[in-house]
Amino acid sequence: MLCTRCGRTDAPALARRPMPGALGVEIQEKACADCWAELQKMEVMVINELRLNFMDPGAQETLDRQIREFLFPNPDDDGFTKIGGGSS
Repeated sequence: MLCTRCGRTDAPALARRPMPGALGVEIQEKACADCWAELQKMEVMVINELRLNFMDPGAQETLDRQIREFLFPNPDDDGFTKIGGGSS
């Protein structure tokens, strides 16, 4: 497997889906066990920093978005926020 986060082909695969649903399947297919372990540490920080309340349905959507951004980085993203949308 080729991990979309670290790019390693020799990385250990996840033995099972780490979460239910389509996102869980995608994570199992595209992310290695090492990056999943890294995500779990980051996930706690995200929940605390954003003060996510899982009684609010939007909290899970926010967390899922953060998970996707962490595990499946956009190859065109250079890490900088784009300002404006037009050409110079």
